[in-house]
Amino acid sequence: MATILAVAETRDGAVRAVSHEIVSAARGLADSVGADVEVIVLGSAGTEASAAGLGAAGADRILVAENDAFGVYAPEAAVRAVSDYAANGACLAVLFAATAQGKDLSARCAARLDRSLATEVTQIGAEDGAIVVQRPVYAGKAYARLRLPTGPALVSLRPNVFPVTDTPGRGVVEALEVDHGSPRTRVVGFERGEREQLDVTEASIVVTGGRGMQSPDHWALLEDLVDALGPGATLGASRAVVDAGWRPHGEQVGQTGKVVSPGLYFAIGISGAIQHIAGMRTANVIVAVNRDAEAPIFGVANYGLVGDIFDVLPRLTEEIRAARGASA
Repeated sequence: MATILAVAETRDGAVRAVSHEIVSAARGLADSVGADVEVIVLGSAGTEASAAGLGAAGADRILVAENDAFGVYAPEAAVRAVSDYAANGACLAVLFAATAQGKDLSARCAARLDRSLATEVTQIGAEDGAIVVQRPVYAGKAYARLRLPTGPALVSLRPNVFPVTDTPGRGVVEALEVDHGSPRTRVVGFERGEREQLDVTEASIVVTGGRGMQSPDHWALLEDLVDALGPGATLGASRAVVDAGWRPHGEQVGQTGKVVSPGLYFAIGISGAIQHIAGMRTANVIVAVNRDAEAPIFGVANYGLVGDIFDVLPRLTEEIRAARGASA
């Protein structure tokens, strides 16, 4: 039977939340073409328990390769595993997440399979035997509609765009044998940031500061707001802030940073350059605070507050704390 293949991502022995989005998107596509959904999961020992949950998102078969070598992303072995499996004639499409790992893996697989790759896709379907996708172009000012021949079509999906649906598949878990080969490189360790926080692509609320914060010394105001908003909130930063060395690149939101689609997005002291807007315009609710009433950010904001951010932020934080305390 024809299949749609989803490629899951793991971290610390567990399937990442974005993988459920990819599987749900694969389920919707598979239902439209009469195909099954298969998922490849590469992870360290114990990953199978977490992978089984992908059945609830729509997976029919969950192919799990457990090995300590997959405790961190191992591109050479992952490319072989995914591309070799996708090369069989029954695979109509392979879906990846457009994360840092997914972008690397999808591009490598496209090269190995000699296929085109559609990236940062925000809509996917099928028409007349071809996979049809939509993706933003020109920093999100327009959308391109592409037809991809199957056999297979390779697509990376923008995170936080495709909802996790309650359309369970059979959820059969099977072991997948993978040739690890002799990798030319290996990861020997990680250096984590001093402040542990949610990644901006996974948070339901993102508070992003821009050059209007004037100094990294004022970032405590944003941290207080994040704390007031509670679990699910995290800090982001504009490119200007990251380029100035105030914040790490991992927090950068925008075309050259990370694309986010949280339920609630705060743009604090951000003018609204198109490169930044391209990275956050799909947020459900956007709140902008800026003293310049003509700032472009107000053109995409659902709620805008014109004022001095150093007066507004403490009051906003206080009101949010009081509101959350009253509802507790």
